[in-house]
Amino acid sequence: MRKALRGLLVLTVLIGTLSTAGTATAVQPEAHGTTGATGTADEGKDILDRLLAIPGMSLVQEKPYTGYRFFVLNFTQPVDHRHPSKGTFQQRITVLHKDTSRPTVFYTGGYNVSTTPSRREPTQIVDGNQVSMEYRYFTPSRPEPADWSKLDIWQAASDQHRIFQALKPLYGKKWISTGGSKGGMTATYYERFYPRDMDGVVAYVAPNDVVNDEDSAYDRFFASVGTKECRDRLNAVQREALVRREPLEKKYAQYAADNGYTFTTVGSLDKAYEAVVLDYVWGFWQYSLLKDCDTIPADAAHASDDDIWNSVDTISGFSFYTDQGLEPYTPYYYQAGTQLGAPTIHFPYIEKKYVRYGYQAPRTFVPRSIPMRFQPSAMRDVDGWVRRNAHHMLFVYGQNDPWGAERFRLGSKARDSYVFTAPGLNHGANVAGLAADEKALATARVLDWAGVASTAVQADPSAARPLARFDAKLDRRDTERDMTLRP
Repeated sequence: MRKALRGLLVLTVLIGTLSTAGTATAVQPEAHGTTGATGTADEGKDILDRLLAIPGMSLVQEKPYTGYRFFVLNFTQPVDHRHPSKGTFQQRITVLHKDTSRPTVFYTGGYNVSTTPSRREPTQIVDGNQVSMEYRYFTPSRPEPADWSKLDIWQAASDQHRIFQALKPLYGKKWISTGGSKGGMTATYYERFYPRDMDGVVAYVAPNDVVNDEDSAYDRFFASVGTKECRDRLNAVQREALVRREPLEKKYAQYAADNGYTFTTVGSLDKAYEAVVLDYVWGFWQYSLLKDCDTIPADAAHASDDDIWNSVDTISGFSFYTDQGLEPYTPYYYQAGTQLGAPTIHFPYIEKKYVRYGYQAPRTFVPRSIPMRFQPSAMRDVDGWVRRNAHHMLFVYGQNDPWGAERFRLGSKARDSYVFTAPGLNHGANVAGLAADEKALATARVLDWAGVASTAVQADPSAARPLARFDAKLDRRDTERDMTLRP
């Protein structure tokens, strides 16, 4: 999850138990997905007026989009949901409004929220509204001054809970939560702490690092993913970049000077260089497909320095481990180093003399002024809860995505829940990429959870189709490059 981690999971407050989770000041709904009134005297008012009538809600911007209304909003949140009197901050959300008679999809990517209208796959499937949340501590949704001990998965789930409670009276039909990568993790944690809010969960490519120090699943993944020819090409380029460290670091120093990049957080250009290079193979499989192996230099030993540099830069990005590249992702690395966990992988095809630092821990990528302490119970708690209590949950993974090496699994007590793998796909895996029978079943279950499955679909899942037509602008299906070891 490192550069890929830009795009995964903190703290001095223990959140791993139900008793702790139950200390939220907001009252949980009495029944699954039924919080709030659905018929009020305000229904005839303009939807923006109704949104702005919610205490703490303010408009940043409205952007037009045919068939929808799209609002960028701020919502006042407590810094600490256990002690709401101790300060607030403005959390940015967006609302893609279709109709209050349609179901609503609650989306978060686990990072910043996009202020451009877009529609996630479940929103297209159910032809519904979409509420999107910026994760706390990603700017501008950050308290000032920032108390980093209040950045944890329970506090973030409580952010979602308050937003849901505020909007449910307007959007009274069923709700589905979703997200990809760190967002898929976020949707899962929200369900764990507030299991009565949502009517279903669709979590895409969500890593599940239950035991942070046991990462052998990743090594097994890299030993078998794709084809031997492709693995050999990638491994050779990665090794060659370390063999040629001296000339390529001179190039890196000039690149940094030309762009004003510095390396205070990581500690040195040398550490940043190795971190970028060690991300290379992971980054390829996270974002690329097997057919893209043709773009990798076939004979690394005889490739030019520029060829090696360009291949690594294209996949890993030499700007990322600079201070300027890391700063936007401080919240992610903080969470990875305090609760979420982070992968450690080995490089048996590279001689030890070429690897000075190895895969570096999240602490390396967070300024030393921010204290961190890892809480091993956090992910064990979530994993155990999912195995025992999953209800209306769908997990989708990509066959060739490294993040899927450690994934969520269901136990015997799970109900109407599924884990599917899209053949040949990467970190952009989705329902549309599943095998035909699983695609139909997944689509049918999402429609049913959202309360919009037709009689035909209820009788025969193979009849299930997304209710909204594909829109090339709204429904982009590209892998989100918000992480190479960042989920």
